[in-house]
Amino acid sequence: MYERHDVPPLPVRHFLRRLAAHFAVAFLVMLVSLLAGMAGYAYYEHLAWRDAFVNSAMLLGGMGPVNMPVTDGGKIFSGLFALYAGLVFLVTAGVLLAPVVHRLLHKFHWIGKHGDGAVLRDKTVS
Repeated sequence: MYERHDVPPLPVRHFLRRLAAHFAVAFLVMLVSLLAGMAGYAYYEHLAWRDAFVNSAMLLGGMGPVNMPVTDGGKIFSGLFALYAGLVFLVTAGVLLAPVVHRLLHKFHWIGKHGDGAVLRDKTVS
């Protein structure tokens, strides 16, 4: 998916396109997760779509639910969705950061290999 270490870093225009693609994937994952959370809260807790949206969005954002669940099914759903939301939060952060981290590491490797800039090296005194 990314360029190899022996290829120069992407031009900025291509990098921004890659970043936009990663943003689109992260947005799609969050949107599907938000809709699934809204459906679960509406079904199990009989919440209005606005309240279901707030609860799902707060869990996906890492904040926690607004309305505490009262039904047994709602409590189980809320707990499972909270665990899922924590994973989605981490995965989405990774998807968004991956191209930036790769570009930084690639630039450092490219500079060190091709001498296009100063590279710090560990020098020991003998």
